[in-house]
Amino acid sequence: MAQIRIIDLHKQFAGTVALRGISLDIEHGELIALLGPSGCGKSTTLQLLAGFLVPDGGEIRSADRVISCPSAVVPPEQRRMSLVFQSYALWPHMTVFQNVAFGLEMRRVAAADIRRRVERMLELVDLARFGQRYPHELSGGQQQRVALARALVVEPDTLLLDEPLSNLDANLREQMRFEIRRVHESTRITTVYVTHDQGEAMVIADRIAVLNRGFIEQIGAPREIYDRPRSRFVASFIGGANCLAATVLEPGVVRCGEAVMRASVAEDFRPGDAVSLCIRPHAVRVHRDEVQRAGNLTRGRLVQQAYLGDQNDLRIELLGGEQIRAVGPAAGSYQRGEEVTVELPAEACRLLRP
Repeated sequence: MAQIRIIDLHKQFAGTVALRGISLDIEHGELIALLGPSGCGKSTTLQLLAGFLVPDGGEIRSADRVISCPSAVVPPEQRRMSLVFQSYALWPHMTVFQNVAFGLEMRRVAAADIRRRVERMLELVDLARFGQRYPHELSGGQQQRVALARALVVEPDTLLLDEPLSNLDANLREQMRFEIRRVHESTRITTVYVTHDQGEAMVIADRIAVLNRGFIEQIGAPREIYDRPRSRFVASFIGGANCLAATVLEPGVVRCGEAVMRASVAEDFRPGDAVSLCIRPHAVRVHRDEVQRAGNLTRGRLVQQAYLGDQNDLRIELLGGEQIRAVGPAAGSYQRGEEVTVELPAEACRLLRP
């Protein structure tokens, strides 16, 4: 296992800034997910960790040893790190056993020890019966488990995973999330997992670092990131929150389009401050008739409805022209253009700086 420290890391390519000074501590045995959209800097961070790129500024430390800085980079083969690619990169002419054993053979490990370690690793990833098969005889999920076993069998201090599930279909991807988490809990190897899929990050990670435009917007446990986002970007990217432009009237009260709304207060705002009022789609309540009660109520017009089996996903245009998304029970249906009352419960509304 290893502790990793990323300190004020900078990187740019041909004048395009990829990382703008990120800092991150990864603890022994922790699985941390680097999460964000394409171009946010997560894969660049992973390549810097692996030693494939040289930073323009800052440094990376592993167990108090500097392994990357602008003046010196420890070669990848000397970092005791294993990398799992999204493309699996298995040798097609080798069996599963041979693929997993390859790294040990390159290290000139004794044959008896190779057999023992490979068999133990195939057992761990639930492929003990597939040792003599070839990659083309396996499903995508099984091939990814072979790649994971190959990375783990050399007993690295750190495991790096670069969007390893992106080539799988939805069902396999969901299964493999739990498989990777199970393997991590068995090995407790320090792991950095790059993904753009928030569902993967929420299931797999101990902590999530949300990246945006080369910055880390927020770091925290999955529940913390979801329940207490610190920026409009995090609220929108994790869970797809509705974020409406608003102006503070008084503490906890804002004007949002044509309506005056109350919200839970996350930080101190002054009257006149521009803020975003954020609420999760599942917290929005939709009523067919006008509701006669106090609360955050506004009128809107249904512009789109998607039936998802157990849920309805509604898009509603509010009086001010902004659209809001509501996800609720599938019972009942709406007509496009139908006028509805939209309720935004104050306890579910969070004020964030835009």
